[in-house]
Amino acid sequence: MSRMNWPRVATAGVLVVAGVMGSIVASQRTASAMATSANALLKSLDPEGRKKLALPLDSSDRTRWNFVPTSMFPRQGLPLKEMTEPQRKLAHELLRSALSDRGYTTTTAIMKDLEAILRDTEAAAREASGRGSAGGQVRDPELYFFTVFGTPGEKAAWGWRVEGHHVSLHFTVANGTSVAAAPSFWGSNPAEVREGPRKGFRALDKEQDAGRAVVMALDEAQRKTAIYTETAPNDIITMTAVTTDPLTPEGLTYSAMNPKQRELLMALIDVYVSQMTADIAAERMAAIKKAGVEKLTFAWAGPVEPGARHYYRVQGPTFLIEFDNTQNNGNHIHSVWRDFANDFGRDLLREHLAAVAH
Repeated sequence: MSRMNWPRVATAGVLVVAGVMGSIVASQRTASAMATSANALLKSLDPEGRKKLALPLDSSDRTRWNFVPTSMFPRQGLPLKEMTEPQRKLAHELLRSALSDRGYTTTTAIMKDLEAILRDTEAAAREASGRGSAGGQVRDPELYFFTVFGTPGEKAAWGWRVEGHHVSLHFTVANGTSVAAAPSFWGSNPAEVREGPRKGFRALDKEQDAGRAVVMALDEAQRKTAIYTETAPNDIITMTAVTTDPLTPEGLTYSAMNPKQRELLMALIDVYVSQMTADIAAERMAAIKKAGVEKLTFAWAGPVEPGARHYYRVQGPTFLIEFDNTQNNGNHIHSVWRDFANDFGRDLLREHLAAVAH
């Protein structure tokens, strides 16, 4: 190597080290913010509230999850409904500690806006049919449950969850530095509000539009590979499995796409990645690139026309995204991010247990 190249190499090495250190510092910042927020919420509660909110890290409930209404799937944890207003603010601070501004806005729109819209539209439908207030699911923007698993701290392994209808977000923290953030589920019913004062509102518009942008950018031959069936499945394939493996068929590979299509695929992944804080997002994207972007695949099921029932998924060696919009005649979305090795922090906790004396 010539002497002229040494400064450039040295500078590159410094930048790599700085990038790694910056990621670690950022991770510590998010992990610390989560612990601070969780402890503030715990401290604000009376013994009965803490008993509901706090469970052991090894509780079987930590991996028991769902995205259906609570009337269909009773949940442990402390719901917003049973918190005082100051406690609700602390719960939302915990939520903010994990999510980007867009992620927080998306999540709270599902919790507050869509649940209220569902409650009002379903009540109106029952009234019109002469059934009055009888029947139907309970739609309540305050029936979202917060649970803390273990003891939040700088060195302890612990986790937390927020869950209710169409929201199920899981976080695991280890050593005060590392955060696992999967599974992450968001749903939207309706996918698009079609009447009333919120007409046109779409909580998961970016997930919908970015997926369609990829399939519409493909040529005829590419679509034959990407579209693996003309009928979309009735829901996400993995549902609420505790663990999941790559799905088949895989679809069209990143390597088989042109530069513009690859850009659209990465933009679609970024829609999901960027729901989290910047450092969690950066670590997710770094893991994807380390595993090899050429191994990414995109698959579609159903028609490509707007309004038709459809499904897509994006897979890499480490992760899976599923998006399904088939219920309610193609106006009801379920979407999820799964991590093959690190759902519920499995790898993170394994590394923690190996490194820390117990």
